[in-house]
Amino acid sequence: MEFVFVIPRPNLFPESYPHGVQFFDEGKSKDAVETGTTAEAFATCVREHGFFVEREYAERTPALKQVIPYSLVVRQGDAEGPEVLCLRRTKAGGEARLHDKLSIGVGGHINPVDMQNESPGASSDSPNEGYTQRRDGSDPIAAATRREVAEEELSIEGPYTVHRVGLLNDDSNSVGAVHVGLVQVIAVNGPVAIREVDQLEGSFVSVAELRRLDATGANFETWSSLLLSELDHLVSIPANTTAHLGHNSEGEVLTACH
Repeated sequence: MEFVFVIPRPNLFPESYPHGVQFFDEGKSKDAVETGTTAEAFATCVREHGFFVEREYAERTPALKQVIPYSLVVRQGDAEGPEVLCLRRTKAGGEARLHDKLSIGVGGHINPVDMQNESPGASSDSPNEGYTQRRDGSDPIAAATRREVAEEELSIEGPYTVHRVGLLNDDSNSVGAVHVGLVQVIAVNGPVAIREVDQLEGSFVSVAELRRLDATGANFETWSSLLLSELDHLVSIPANTTAHLGHNSEGEVLTACH
């Protein structure tokens, strides 16, 4: 039985249900729609309102949003400027809905293993089916990002920075209705390799090449297609970021955008 991290929809979107990329106010592009929140406010929402629930229950409960760290891996290329890791999910992957689709986002569900000091067992006072493990106020997103991106799907050599830049929401289909993406940009300097070579293939490509693929009808997954129009802003974020939120012992640096 799998448990995933969720936030109740009213706590995440108290006033409206946005569509597409909503940048945190301190990191928005010139023409982006303001979310009315910041990276710090979102982190507070995670700590105060997030909890774990049985995935089967979450998948049929739009009142809950499963939080997915959705990270673009960016490096400085040659003459063509920054490059983005573009992946194709093969039919050997576990999620059939993503087979043969292109993706510029890496990541997955947040699980209880990503919590520090999480006590085992279900909450005794939860009135709702499937709810479990009321949380201790810590933030599992950084650990989930590290596990999913740097330990399971990719191998990243050397230090890297993780920039939390906004939310990605799409309620137009049944899958999007129960998920929300935390858009992150991971800036790397060293080599990056794919660990799950039986399930993923890909390479770094220029922004211009991604736009060409999109214009010629390439099969991008929905969330990636929503990010393509903001690529210029997204790839510029590492160079424009000045404020550090913290770091871990492996050299990873967490930052907010200013």
